[in-house]
Amino acid sequence: MDELLTPVKTAGLLADGQIFSQAGDIPSGPILSFIDALDALRSKPDFETLKRALWYLDPDAPGERSIQITVPGPEVAKLVNILVSSVVPDYWAILDSRENQQKTRTYLKERKVLLRCLSNVSGLGALLVRLQTLITLSKEGNRKIGVPETGQHIADMLDIIAHLLESTKFVSRVWNDLESHLVDALWKRNMVWKEFISIIGGGKLLSIAAEALDVVKASSKDIVQGYWIANGSQYSVWVGQNVARMAIDLQEDDLDAWWAIVQLLSKSFGLGYTDEIVKRVYSYLLLENKEQWVKLHSLLSRLPAHDQRNFLHVLLRVIGRQHFSLDKERAGESWWREDVDVVSGAAALLHGVIGDSVPLKENLVSWLASTWGGGVGDPVGIRRAAIAAISQDEESLQEVLEKSMQQFGDKLYIKHTPILHQEVNTQILLLTAGYVHRSHPMHLFTLARSSAHLSGVSNRLAASSVRSRFLGMIVGTAVSNLIDNPDKRMTFGIEGMNSHEATWYKSLTAVQDQLGSINSLQTTSIDGAKESTIIGKAKGGGTSLSSATRQAKQPMESSSNIVPVEEIRSEDEDELLPYEKPDSDEEDEDEDPTLVQRNKPTAPVYIRDLLSGLRDTENYDRQRLALSTAAMLIRRKASFGTEVSDHAEELAAILTGLNDKYDMENFQEKRLQAMIALLIAQPLNMGQWFSKTFFDGDYSMGQRASILSTLGIGARELAGFSNEDAALTGAGSVPKFPSKMLPERLHKIYAATMSPVDALSDKLERTMIAPMAAEAVDRFSGPNVLKVRTFSSRMEVEKRRKKPIANELAKVVADGFFFPLTGRWWVHLKTYGSKSVYFDPFLLASYLKTLALILHASGSSTVSMPQMTSEFWDLLLSLRQQSDPTVLEALLFAMLTLLETNEDKRRLAEEHSKELLETREWVTVIFEAAGEGGGNADGERVRMLAASLLVRTREVVEKYQRLLVGEMFDFS
Repeated sequence: MDELLTPVKTAGLLADGQIFSQAGDIPSGPILSFIDALDALRSKPDFETLKRALWYLDPDAPGERSIQITVPGPEVAKLVNILVSSVVPDYWAILDSRENQQKTRTYLKERKVLLRCLSNVSGLGALLVRLQTLITLSKEGNRKIGVPETGQHIADMLDIIAHLLESTKFVSRVWNDLESHLVDALWKRNMVWKEFISIIGGGKLLSIAAEALDVVKASSKDIVQGYWIANGSQYSVWVGQNVARMAIDLQEDDLDAWWAIVQLLSKSFGLGYTDEIVKRVYSYLLLENKEQWVKLHSLLSRLPAHDQRNFLHVLLRVIGRQHFSLDKERAGESWWREDVDVVSGAAALLHGVIGDSVPLKENLVSWLASTWGGGVGDPVGIRRAAIAAISQDEESLQEVLEKSMQQFGDKLYIKHTPILHQEVNTQILLLTAGYVHRSHPMHLFTLARSSAHLSGVSNRLAASSVRSRFLGMIVGTAVSNLIDNPDKRMTFGIEGMNSHEATWYKSLTAVQDQLGSINSLQTTSIDGAKESTIIGKAKGGGTSLSSATRQAKQPMESSSNIVPVEEIRSEDEDELLPYEKPDSDEEDEDEDPTLVQRNKPTAPVYIRDLLSGLRDTENYDRQRLALSTAAMLIRRKASFGTEVSDHAEELAAILTGLNDKYDMENFQEKRLQAMIALLIAQPLNMGQWFSKTFFDGDYSMGQRASILSTLGIGARELAGFSNEDAALTGAGSVPKFPSKMLPERLHKIYAATMSPVDALSDKLERTMIAPMAAEAVDRFSGPNVLKVRTFSSRMEVEKRRKKPIANELAKVVADGFFFPLTGRWWVHLKTYGSKSVYFDPFLLASYLKTLALILHASGSSTVSMPQMTSEFWDLLLSLRQQSDPTVLEALLFAMLTLLETNEDKRRLAEEHSKELLETREWVTVIFEAAGEGGGNADGERVRMLAASLLVRTREVVEKYQRLLVGEMFDFS
């Protein structure tokens, strides 16, 4: 009877008591071929069979094999897929286990062999595919009874990938495997390497790992370990270290390998952590190893021109922030000798990086002499190092001096450039003037007598800014001290020219840095922390502060001086007159006197005070007061002076990116009011800025939506609808009686909130549909003979008629609002396609409604209405394939607004006959589909808008049918 039964599955115990499963038909003999290993792994092997298969597949094992697991191919793909989907879930916990909580693992050799089998492009790709599948299953919640939680499986996958990539030779090993086994198939090697670059340098691995870590943390609180592959900064450090390590191992004549590593480095610059990559590359090549200048030059020379420029600029920024401090006291004439070694080391590093490269030298000169360069906000040490790096090239020094001098005296530069930029330009000018005077004094003398310098100093002295005049006096005095005799030197008899700051500026001409050794940079770092050369697993030791934590208020130190007072009483004085009782102070209500805060912030008076208050995220009272008064201050300053215009973009950037850190009351409304006030103050410039920022800025979905609300409501206010829209921004809202509201905690949860753009579009939608509904009711109410018509007096009619308001929006709507929004839409559509973030249903619907509101507010008599109509109609028709109800509703509303705003329907029939007929056909399909889709709220709303649009299009088509038929005949 037993011989009739076939064993399907048996169970046993490993040496340490762990259970393993054994299926039937498992190959018991030795594994001698790739097919044997594949069959063994397919049959749910026991542990011994798994070891034999792994020993055979080990890339480092001796012997020749017909198929190498490190070379991508169909058979390798099958094998790797089995390893990832079957072997890893079953055996990784065993292979990664430790014996009796010791540091050494029980099956260390088998674990290393498995990792080596997956250390290739196919293995890494299979792990990422498996990880994406687990993430999808976890999000959808498709878990069956008896199946383990996906959180642990995802954590195992992250653990394996982290161990695969922890070596600094991972990239080099992958390339060597491809280069050695694909010698005759260069096209295949290039394709595989491009796939590898997209995984490592394109951010595919980083994004999937970060998403997986979020899923793990959300699904299981027990798994608190962090992974460096999910941290952008640590991952970029690993990429830079692998690039530098591979560059060290390469030979100069291995052109294919240099091409491969340059491709990876260039691609990795798009990860968003260029500072970490550049810092790791130059540190590993120059500081941690024996100054590999040849390798660095070979790497940089093969980079594209824009990547070389990017590398140099990032290197300057990294050196300035890592090795120099802003806290040094600017006193004395020899202050620069304190950090001369660090500056000399940085200058040697920059000089060595530039080498004989003409493009890099030109980029450094441009960085020093341009309005945006010079390391604005960085210490002066980086500018000293950059100038010392080119000090041996007189032509470059003279070019920097001439450009800096011309820029220094330009009137527009003086008037519109921030003072911080002007201070950096002044420092570069004085430093370069000292070098030129020592090397070629006659050239400096000629420049000092030129019109550029003389008129520049005159323009500075005539400037309205005190700081600009001060810088002009400093430069004039310092240059005169270099070229003139003591009795003919320029002097200004004012007190400020003898201050410590003035002395520091004038001492810049005496700074003389030399090229030193880069070894001085190894011991000088602001943070004082050295990076690890090998990336390991990041422990979950991060700490976060609870939102309920509050910073204790420090009591103000006070001292009391007791002054004896002689009491003099008159005999006629019967009693003392009591003082009046002071007003109650809320701060005195606290029982703990140490918590009383007497140093209350005052409301900002100038725009610079407003900027400072909004930036102060650590002071709740100051930021709340600044935000509350921002809109009023901007409107008051808009027509007074140039404060608003000078700081408009800076203020707009701060308001747009401002976060509600303290959960302030009416935070969004106050921020929106300030942004609208800024748009009203500078409608043309700020309209273009907000349009550009919506597409190019690095902001969240909510912040982009606030930009659209600003453009829509601001446009309507310019058109004269400010009173109607006041309640939407909270400017004219009246608080409801408390009995009509839920408690504050429940009100935030259940209150139906609607964005200002949605509220305006809903209101405008009712306004456009109401006449059509009234006309339909009137048509079916009976013959006109039986209807009673009411006549009103002329005075009542005139009383109800609105007074005409000047439409200021019509002057700037085309160039400031509409065309920037539509033009950048097409640019981003061409660049990113339909996968762009702007195709998100919420953002796309808000964008279309904003354009519709701007078009309606501009009025039908706007000169640019025909062109706006043409661009808007083309944009709307290009989105006909969108099926999301929110976007569909916005599309129908925008088209209805377009037809209602264009009062000249004949022009529509003549110039846009094709668009009109296409719109009618499309909306007919939408109307019929909405009727079949059920009676939900979204379907009814879409059906109502479709019916309204269908009525309007049919009216135009029927009225101008002859024109349309003629156009169609011509079209056909």
